[in-house]
Amino acid sequence: MRRAALTLCGLVVAALLGPAGTAAAAPRPRLVALSSVDSTIIQDIRYATPHNFTGRVVPGYQAPLCLLTAPAARALHRVQQNLTRRGYSLKVYDCYRPQRAVDRFVAWSRDSGDHTMKAEFYPEVDKSRLFDEGYIARRSGHSRGSTVDLTIVKLPAEPTRTYRPGEPLASCYAPRAQRFPDASIDMGTGFDCFDERAHTLDPRITGTAHADRLWLKRLMEGAGFTGIPEEWWHFTYRREPYPDTYFDVPVSPGR
Repeated sequence: MRRAALTLCGLVVAALLGPAGTAAAAPRPRLVALSSVDSTIIQDIRYATPHNFTGRVVPGYQAPLCLLTAPAARALHRVQQNLTRRGYSLKVYDCYRPQRAVDRFVAWSRDSGDHTMKAEFYPEVDKSRLFDEGYIARRSGHSRGSTVDLTIVKLPAEPTRTYRPGEPLASCYAPRAQRFPDASIDMGTGFDCFDERAHTLDPRITGTAHADRLWLKRLMEGAGFTGIPEEWWHFTYRREPYPDTYFDVPVSPGR
């Protein structure tokens, strides 16, 4: 596997990696640090922390950084400019995701003995069904570099407290005041909620939460992104530079 250096000043990643982590002849993908394009977008990279459905830092996330292809990062900048004029900000949960992280998710889904985070992330779904029902997949658009998971927060943003492993967990679809506090406006569920309530148009999500989901959807579509019906937080830049290649460069601050 060939890897290129990452630099934090105008961070650019270049690599020659293909599907399933094998070497690809061309093209040479380039990822930028979102912070080098727009430093005002809040980053809460969950897989670089234990506050995710596995309960552990995920392999491939060596630092809490959002990396994206340059066109996707610039499109997010346009959304952010729109939001900040109204007193809001984007907050990203995940951006480029190495294939090794996706492989870890698949392996975790088959570990029948690990239910550490069930009470928050999949309270009503049997873990043995997560893969078959599409919550876990062998390939993710995130590994192509132009997909992002995100939400909207009101400014000034409240700081997100550190998750303490072993602390009591609240269901991802509990009322907003009961869920883990991450400063998001009300979207009806938390991020990575493995439940049909996370579907963008689930009829049980009404009022403000329904309106907030549609607002995020309109903003992202207006900047060139496409969402998926099953996850209100998930968007892919339509003109992604690498639509058929899945990369495995770790998320890491190079020197």
